[in-house]
Amino acid sequence: MNNKFYEIEVLNQDGSKQDLKEYEGKVLLIVNTATGCGFTPQYKELEAMYEELKDKGFEILDFPCNQFAEQAKGTDAEINQFCSLKYNTTFKRFKKVEVIGENKCELFKYLTDNAPYKGKGLKMGLISKISKAKDNEVRWNFTKFLIDKEGNLVNRFEPVNKMDDVKKEVEKLLK
Repeated sequence: MNNKFYEIEVLNQDGSKQDLKEYEGKVLLIVNTATGCGFTPQYKELEAMYEELKDKGFEILDFPCNQFAEQAKGTDAEINQFCSLKYNTTFKRFKKVEVIGENKCELFKYLTDNAPYKGKGLKMGLISKISKAKDNEVRWNFTKFLIDKEGNLVNRFEPVNKMDDVKKEVEKLLK
């Protein structure tokens, strides 16, 4: 498999670099998160999905982001502790990133360049009005990107999408 996705480097919480190639052959759900957001309870559903599907080749990659109403305050260690204690999360959490603007990390450049914004409805309309995002950029915390086993970006889910719909898509890719 030779896919540009796997050439991207991300930063672990300790600042060390990690190649996404480590996840080759797995179905991935990449999520930008925040600990003080109205969508933060999605951590519970994400962890339940992870626990159920991780042995079938599924991984969740969590990238905290403080760009939307400063809802991910604190250090990487504090964020990790919050998620571990409050939601018992066990999936991989990376160093805090920027997902919009000039300092957008390489991973989210790739994701937003290749997955159009899909926001619909009143709630996403309101979110879009207060977000500083442009074009296909992430509009808010808990936007999710689904990657297949070959490293192809196959879907984007906005924060308001139902987790059951996300799970159905993941399960299709695991078959």
